[in-house]
Amino acid sequence: MTEFTAHTVSPLVNGEARLTITENALTVATPFDAAEIPFAEIDSLVFADYVITLITGSGKYIFSKMGSWCQPFHDSLYQAYNRAVLRSLFVKGPPLISAKGEYRYTEAKGGATGSAPVYVFENSVVVLPPDLGARRVPLCFVSGIDKGDFEITLKTSGASPEGICDTYTFAKLGYETDPFIISVEKQIRELREKSLAAAKELDSSLSASQTAQIAKLMPEGAAASFGQITEIAPSFAAALESKIAKTRSAESYRAFRELTNPARIYIGFRKNEVNTESIASPVPDADGNEAARIDPYLLWLIAPSPNGDFAAVEFAEAGAATFIYKTNGEFDNFARQLNRALEAINFRREAIRLTDEELRKPENSDYYMAAKRTAALRFIRSSFASRIIHSSVDSWKRKLSDMWNG
Repeated sequence: MTEFTAHTVSPLVNGEARLTITENALTVATPFDAAEIPFAEIDSLVFADYVITLITGSGKYIFSKMGSWCQPFHDSLYQAYNRAVLRSLFVKGPPLISAKGEYRYTEAKGGATGSAPVYVFENSVVVLPPDLGARRVPLCFVSGIDKGDFEITLKTSGASPEGICDTYTFAKLGYETDPFIISVEKQIRELREKSLAAAKELDSSLSASQTAQIAKLMPEGAAASFGQITEIAPSFAAALESKIAKTRSAESYRAFRELTNPARIYIGFRKNEVNTESIASPVPDADGNEAARIDPYLLWLIAPSPNGDFAAVEFAEAGAATFIYKTNGEFDNFARQLNRALEAINFRREAIRLTDEELRKPENSDYYMAAKRTAALRFIRSSFASRIIHSSVDSWKRKLSDMWNG
């Protein structure tokens, strides 16, 4: 916990104030007033002419007259803010490469340019400007790399309805340019190898060509249509169905196949890792007693309504409900966006169905910050329609048909 003093102008606190930086917020206090500014509420941190301005949804907080302490306060606040942003982006482990340089990116709904810290992590590249422009680029979805003079551009597979690629360029990284590029390429290779191993483990009969195609189609748990999977490797499709048949979602999957075109149902699988959300399944031990084990796979389904206007999303785990989303008639685009959203939040399913009011609660601040910086997550959240609790099979099917029929 670090403290500073500044002259403050803000909607809630004014005058000489003590500033305290904590793990999740900045506290501003005078003898008569106090306010806590959660990092989740800060949209921008601006440092100019020895004045620091925080832009939030509730107004501006302006700090001045700090003398030589202005720079240390800015640096401490920026570092704490970045740590909070990294938590919200569900980044794993320490960075492999740290650098500072220029960035520019173009996405379906816009883009940004600037200068900021840039990091390579195990499965992503992260740029951390002091605003909502922070981005985590998932390496599993990188579909192309362009290398120029002292810069690298990553193209991610199109999440937009038109299939347009998002592009992220990092330049002027100084002595870290070559190590940065080498590290990015190395991590992409390792992720591809991981996907190959997971596919082969699920279906050992796959040929080398089939394994490569499945790994490319379904990186890091991404769901793909049953029709696509079957076209590449019928045995792999059968292996997925066999896994689903042993889960609570077996009846749901049968119902989906009855109610809609089976080839259009998306199936996703993800190899569970230690210390991640996993499925506990009761299995008998050596003495015949039931004991909890960790299922090695997370399986999930996306099924379109017959007219394509809605989608049902279900995770094959005990106690899970069926989530219903509007697709506006663009089911395949919805599935692509859902893949991106779930990967971005490390498959924390709460974030895709919490109400806006619930999302803004302090305990959900990581999800709130993630939604501000992840277009796919915002899209999926805005499409949420309802959820159906599993009671009897007949009741569940009736409710599902009612929802799909509007």
